[in-house]
Amino acid sequence: MAKTKSILNANATKFLYQYLNNPSPTGFESEGQKIWLNYLKPYIDDYFVDTYGTVVGVINPKAEYKVVIEAHADEISWFVHYITKEGFVYLRRNGGSDHQIAPSKRVNIHTDKGIVKAVFGWPAIHVRDAAKEETPTLKNIFLDLGCKSAKEVEALGVQVGCVITYEDELMELNNRYYVGRALDNRIGGFMIAEVARMLKEKKDKLPFGLYIVNSVQEEVGLNGATMIARKINPNVAIVTDVCHDTQTPMMSKIASGDLSCGGGPVLSTGPAVQNNLLKLIIDAAKKNKITFQRQAASRVTGTDTDAFAFATDGIASALISLPLRYMHTTVESVDKQDVEEVIKLIYHSIKAIKNKQDFRYLK
Repeated sequence: MAKTKSILNANATKFLYQYLNNPSPTGFESEGQKIWLNYLKPYIDDYFVDTYGTVVGVINPKAEYKVVIEAHADEISWFVHYITKEGFVYLRRNGGSDHQIAPSKRVNIHTDKGIVKAVFGWPAIHVRDAAKEETPTLKNIFLDLGCKSAKEVEALGVQVGCVITYEDELMELNNRYYVGRALDNRIGGFMIAEVARMLKEKKDKLPFGLYIVNSVQEEVGLNGATMIARKINPNVAIVTDVCHDTQTPMMSKIASGDLSCGGGPVLSTGPAVQNNLLKLIIDAAKKNKITFQRQAASRVTGTDTDAFAFATDGIASALISLPLRYMHTTVESVDKQDVEEVIKLIYHSIKAIKNKQDFRYLK
């Protein structure tokens, strides 16, 4: 893909780093949502939030016909589950947290008293038996807070149910990749916010209501999207999330498709994807010379697309994915140009939708 002039300005880049570096664990997304909404406000006419924290910015709120662009705001994390009498902490997952990457990671424990630092401990290589190597599991990974007892742990404000996030922050590799935790899928929230900015700065007038949706609790079952789809009851939904780059070692193209960071947005085909809407997006990509990739989604996409597609009486829904390496690790990586191409594709797809457009197959 040839390099093009960036569509991101300095303020957008500042927002990206602030938003990605802020922890927003599943079920505890509010601080990140405040950052997101504060950035979005100049580009929208109105906004609302629901009981569980999904935030929706609206352009043309009085319009009858409603179009959604959506991403999810939450990141995988851990919960304090059990505190030993010696002061070590065992955990439960909050979303699909990877136990195998945990040993030696630094974490932040979120308490009512503030952040408490801890590390995932692991026995030194010197004392492990290579013939009987024990791999990390939820039964043996633990946190060390530097405490001598459970009472000392609790005095810091740490209790069962406290949520835990990795402290890794966003960086860049070779001026090509954004790298960090929680790109799945706060990078999506960034992209849809940039679509709103483009619409405002280009002074585009939409003939319908546009709902820019940053949903909560995707990582534990598409919960936020399910709730907000019913509340908004839109006519159209374009969802963005991440998918697997399959070019790195140990990835199977047979299992996951031939998808590449730097290859452009990924468009899914499957029962949850409305084919007429998909065709509109493909046509928008071709018209605007946006290179894209394809993947097959089988029964469901596994993203918030499914929540919108099957909500109420059925919503014409499609998925525009961003290729990502090392999903659910602290070094999730995306190509910077792919990010911009997804923004442009969502923007041009919205511009191609007609007011009260009927996407039904039979009329």
